[in-house]
Amino acid sequence: MNSAERIPLRPTLRRLSNHVIDLIAAGEVVERPAAALKELAENALDAGATRLEVSLINGGCDRIEVIDNGCGMSPDDLAMAVERHCTSKLSDESLTHIVTLGFRGEALPSIGATARLGMISRQHDSDTAWMLRLEGGVLTPPAPAPGAPGTRVVVEDLFFATPARRKFLKSARVEGSHAESVMRRLALSAPHCAMRFSLDERLVFDFPSQTQLERVQAVLGESDSLIPLDEERNGLHLTGYICGPAATRATAAAQFLVVNNRPVADPLMKTAIRVAYRPVIEPGRHPVLALHLTLPHDRVDVNVHPAKTELRFADEADVRGLMIGAMQRALGHGAGEGGVRVRFAAPSRQNIQYPAPEPVRQSAGFLSSHATLAGIGTTAPQTIPAAVTGFSEGLGAFTPAARPVIQPDVEQQAAFPLGAPVAQVFDTYILAVGQDGDLILVDQHAAHERLTHEKLLAQYASGTLKAQRLLLPEVVDLPPGQAGRLLEWKTALESLGLEIESFGGGSVLLRTMPILLQGGDGVALLRDLSEELAADPDLVPGDSAALERRIDAVIARMACHGSIRAGRRLQQEEMAALLRQMEQTPRAGTCSHGRPTWLRLGRDELEKLFGRIR
Repeated sequence: MNSAERIPLRPTLRRLSNHVIDLIAAGEVVERPAAALKELAENALDAGATRLEVSLINGGCDRIEVIDNGCGMSPDDLAMAVERHCTSKLSDESLTHIVTLGFRGEALPSIGATARLGMISRQHDSDTAWMLRLEGGVLTPPAPAPGAPGTRVVVEDLFFATPARRKFLKSARVEGSHAESVMRRLALSAPHCAMRFSLDERLVFDFPSQTQLERVQAVLGESDSLIPLDEERNGLHLTGYICGPAATRATAAAQFLVVNNRPVADPLMKTAIRVAYRPVIEPGRHPVLALHLTLPHDRVDVNVHPAKTELRFADEADVRGLMIGAMQRALGHGAGEGGVRVRFAAPSRQNIQYPAPEPVRQSAGFLSSHATLAGIGTTAPQTIPAAVTGFSEGLGAFTPAARPVIQPDVEQQAAFPLGAPVAQVFDTYILAVGQDGDLILVDQHAAHERLTHEKLLAQYASGTLKAQRLLLPEVVDLPPGQAGRLLEWKTALESLGLEIESFGGGSVLLRTMPILLQGGDGVALLRDLSEELAADPDLVPGDSAALERRIDAVIARMACHGSIRAGRRLQQEEMAALLRQMEQTPRAGTCSHGRPTWLRLGRDELEKLFGRIR
């Protein structure tokens, strides 16, 4: 073989045809029917529509129809609209001040290259509508046609010109679900626009023109648990509504994010949501919210991806800090306000007869073994006995330290968000009657765990967390690797009131415990902490930033081991003190692991349980 035969053949360069270019672009812009629908609906909103009607057949694979009452187009506008990179939405060449949803000029030609696209449009001051067709890239010029002011777009046989792409579409149900998600996000971003959406001739929703709150309630399906947000920082303005820890979902589908009136699914904003909710919801659950971030257009780049759902912020730290801080402050209310609520209202309290307190006998059948009744018929205020105060201080003090706690009668107590305690069931759950007659259930361990957690966290942050030396140091036997890992963090643990030292082999000696955890299980606490530290090899002793990221989780673990346990019998004064402190403690709607601390049951739920509502 000579040298000439070893030279590879040089491929010939050629210019792609416009039709092939459109097909390539369609693969990015029109990924599925929902993507085509998104582009068409955004065009309608950019045209000033106040009424939008959308209907899909077979998930949008067979037919997508979008009708709006926007400004409409002339025949020349129609012809130009289906040409690549033709748009009316950019006022200059800088791409730094984009105020419309669309701007790339790719959607209509991409759709027309892969499907059968028909458009009928009429301007409000025109007597005639004009119709244009673009099928598989073949254009039929505009011609007069009957039509109402605005624009009607019909897309049929999506991807008929690219059969390979159509084979990768999911079922009609899945594609329809994606389309519905798109429309709900657009509905939240434009509450002024009435929107009607149908799938296979079945009405999914029909929203009139609404206020922001009304639209959020309609889209999220939540009303009682909505918490408003309205905060500004460094030119950023965050508004919207979030739900408390009770309203969580298995996926993030109920999280709606809008930036400058544009629905987005930005990773930075999603991360901020996870960080803000991490202390108050269970792992694997996702919060429900609708947030709108407004900022100068030159501080955000929307030209990151053809779908325009991901952004690039000029000040990522400011955006992240504003979102996390605003949500955590909104979630920092006491129990009874926007927390875990399962609506269930008992009959009117006017019909409730409260008996005089009677002693509970141990032989009183199932009542003595499953419930402890608290006396509730008193009329004179009762001061908490000294024994109760000592109990409270030893286990995290859920009585206010500034003044003695007064126990009013039931009518007075019911004015509090968590109502008046009336019984303890299984020595674990507190039953209370709310101000509107609702039945309130409280998990005493979960509730006290959160109270202890918040107090430990506040003392740690202020540098006032005090430790108490154990009368007899406790020996904790651990696997050698875990013991060594725990001792690496000896200095950091001392700042949390846990003084440890090596006791040879895999043993560690525990000498002190935080005063708030007096009576807690120090051995179990150290075992859990050692397992967590061993499972995270990226944590390096001396890395203060790493410790700060984990401090809330560590304190949560400490609070769990230092809280009153299930099965601990409480007096009425202790139960009332616990409820009052829950109402004053941030994030008290959930425990440190994200589980609910209380439930409110309403009339509808009770009547359903008894078959009175069908």
